[in-house]
Amino acid sequence: MNQNMAFTEQDFQKNVKLSKYTTIQLGGEAKYFLEATSEGQILDALEFAKNNNIKVQILGGGSNILFQDAGFDGLVLKIAIKFVNTELKNDYALVTAGAGVYWDDLVSLVVNEGLAGVEALAGIPSTVGATPIQNVGAYGQDVSETIVEVKAIDRETLETIIFNNSDCKLSYRQSVFKSEYLDQYIVTEVTFKLRVNGRPVIAYPQLEERIKTSVDLDSLTDGREVLSAVRETVLQIRAEKSMVLNPEDRNSISSGSFFTNPIVSEMTFNNVQAKAKQLGIQGPVPNFGTGDEIKIPAAWLLEKAGFVKGYKKGAPAHLSLRHNLAIVNNGGTTKDVLELQKEIQLGVKEKFGVELEREPILVN
Repeated sequence: MNQNMAFTEQDFQKNVKLSKYTTIQLGGEAKYFLEATSEGQILDALEFAKNNNIKVQILGGGSNILFQDAGFDGLVLKIAIKFVNTELKNDYALVTAGAGVYWDDLVSLVVNEGLAGVEALAGIPSTVGATPIQNVGAYGQDVSETIVEVKAIDRETLETIIFNNSDCKLSYRQSVFKSEYLDQYIVTEVTFKLRVNGRPVIAYPQLEERIKTSVDLDSLTDGREVLSAVRETVLQIRAEKSMVLNPEDRNSISSGSFFTNPIVSEMTFNNVQAKAKQLGIQGPVPNFGTGDEIKIPAAWLLEKAGFVKGYKKGAPAHLSLRHNLAIVNNGGTTKDVLELQKEIQLGVKEKFGVELEREPILVN
């Protein structure tokens, strides 16, 4: 790669198979491809793309993105900035990580250092840079609770901008980077505020029940010992659902949870309850929240609409045998996945009047 000079076409890989860089193992070829290991390389790549009228797609861990079978006729810029700095204060630590650090590597590192706040987010196949964009969350925890600062590059002006927690407007699977600033910024590093020698806060029923039957948290010391127990429990639960990447587990060849849990108004929720009763579904509709922000588990909607674990209809794409929110690629195409997505969305809407939103980003 050129040093101290502008990028040329020779600095990029060409016709790279994107299926090698996505957890669902799908996608055609990228015309240009670069793994950027520094902010300088990101800036040079953006300048090259701007000067040559080439569109750019940012890539992180490849777990929350779908590329078309035709590929991407532009530059796929994989963010690979990898560093971790820890600044200890009194009862907390500020941990800053490069956007290219694999998320579970960071979780493992801070747990081993006895820093609490992200232990329930173990096993998520993401990079640090994606966490503020998605407000990554699982098992009663999300990064909105710990993010202090996000450093990003403006794709148009090439300026570096610092966002604090409130600037990011973090909510359920949402942020300012997915709404008003969609495709405007490239995250380069994130700073988290974690509790020193902390204890976990268990806020998810399934995790709480599993812990009760497997480990006595009260008997474990603060910090590393008790946090490690929670992290290992989360990894076990995720592995049982094929939600941890495993080359020997075909059900893990997915984009993770394919649909977000819909948040509906009280009126819509009441309609769902009425439709469930008409369908002869026993018991209450599971939900979280109140008022006009009632969250219904998407997995429940799929199951009650007939989309159970392992569901398939002709094409190789199917629902995971272990987790009906994951669409698994079994040697098929992105088209197969999108057709199954459409079938599920139509089926759930017909049964319950609720529109499901796809979680992975579809790149056109």
